[in-house]
Amino acid sequence: MSLYEQYPISIYNSLEKEKQVFKPIHEGRVGMYVCGPTVYSDVHLGNVRTFVSFDIIFRYLKFLGYKVRYVRNITDVGHLVGDADEGEDKIAKKARLEELEPMEVVQKYTNGFHDVMQLFNNIPPSIEPTATGHIVEQIEFVQKIIDNGYAYEKDGNVYFDVRRFGQDHEYGELSGRNIDEMLSNTRALSGQDQKNDPLDFALWKKAEGGHLMRWPSPWGEGFPGWHLECSVMSTKYLGETFDIHGGGMDLKFPHHEAEIAQNKGCCHKGGANYWIHGNMLTVNSRKMAKSEGNGFTPEQLLTGDHKLLERGYSAMTVRFFMLMSHYASTLDFSNEALQAAEKGYKRLMASVNLLEKLAKPGTASIDKAKTQELADIVDKAMKDLSDDFNTAKAIANLFELSTKINTYNQQPSELAVIDPEVFEQAIERFKGIIFDVLGLRNEAEAAQDGKTLDSVMQVLIELRKQAKFSKNYALSDKIRDDLKAAGIQLKDEKGGEMSYTID
Repeated sequence: MSLYEQYPISIYNSLEKEKQVFKPIHEGRVGMYVCGPTVYSDVHLGNVRTFVSFDIIFRYLKFLGYKVRYVRNITDVGHLVGDADEGEDKIAKKARLEELEPMEVVQKYTNGFHDVMQLFNNIPPSIEPTATGHIVEQIEFVQKIIDNGYAYEKDGNVYFDVRRFGQDHEYGELSGRNIDEMLSNTRALSGQDQKNDPLDFALWKKAEGGHLMRWPSPWGEGFPGWHLECSVMSTKYLGETFDIHGGGMDLKFPHHEAEIAQNKGCCHKGGANYWIHGNMLTVNSRKMAKSEGNGFTPEQLLTGDHKLLERGYSAMTVRFFMLMSHYASTLDFSNEALQAAEKGYKRLMASVNLLEKLAKPGTASIDKAKTQELADIVDKAMKDLSDDFNTAKAIANLFELSTKINTYNQQPSELAVIDPEVFEQAIERFKGIIFDVLGLRNEAEAAQDGKTLDSVMQVLIELRKQAKFSKNYALSDKIRDDLKAAGIQLKDEKGGEMSYTID
């Protein structure tokens, strides 16, 4: 029996608003799409939490034996300021402000995103398509929606006809919103008089004079709307119906609602069978936001360079902290919570390090009750992970197993009565959950590994390069000075390169 048969997964499906047993379309295979970043600025902690959550899901599905195709897009065009249908493209605006080509902005922040994902030990997706790499497919998708009667063109712009769609399908099924209620809560925005209805949203936008990102289309030169790319790329790589679609809770409306409508408007199918949404971050019980003065970057969290942070925390401490809360729960940052996570993470790693020092199990008469007690702890951790990927409960079981390991170390007689085969399987599963599923690294062990240290240093060097490029000299100096305090000297070389030496 495969692990996924032994531990069937249940998922809270945002579409059906209930927890359901997961049944993939194809036995043993899973197709999963997750909305990726819009690469016009540095990745923020909310992004990190979302992608860590889906990294866990990706890892656990693979751990159970599923063959997984994980698609996560890069939005490099079409995401307008304010997420509305008016205003400037976020990337084009950044390019104008920094006097760069849009693709320079895209490359810079895509590199930064990948560096942060690597720092937090996220596995790259199976496919990482970009919006600009699928312009032809997006134009074809829009044309099909027009042909099916759910979109219209006005002066080079193409809009999705929400009310026409609502005559045949339910618009608002994911978010639970009613069309008439949405209309009553819609404020008039300048430039939207072209639309037949304020609820209609752009599938294709006309590129006005001076707009840097533009492509030819049947409706004139323009660029795709933000919602369109995810419908196009998810169905291209996973099929018109696939298993899982994920993203942050803030994307549920309008982005994901629009995706479902577009998919049905084009293909008469809604895309994913299961929709998963991660929750937001707060800081000391307040929403994380620049306006609140409590928004800090991953780099600041690692260096401690923020007024709300008492000190910096390692990447694995932060990752572990994020896993101590269920992905659908609000996660509150505080120094106390991070310090508690640091202690918990080190406790688990200490237990892993003890394993090689343990005596051999089964050298005395086997105690079936104590052996079963050990097996039950691991079994419970697996069942918790299969219960909507509940890492928080699974970690509680890992702590219980950690206590057992400490007991075995201090009292070898307790280990002597454990069945060797059960013990070996329990430890294999214990380490598998920690490293393969939770994606933790043993930082104490890694510090002795020159290759791992070099990989970490390359990430930090790249972060410092980006800080200098962005003229964030305070952060650049902070990285250099903190490394120096840790006994690592950074040296600026010609051509903007950097090297390091260990004192």
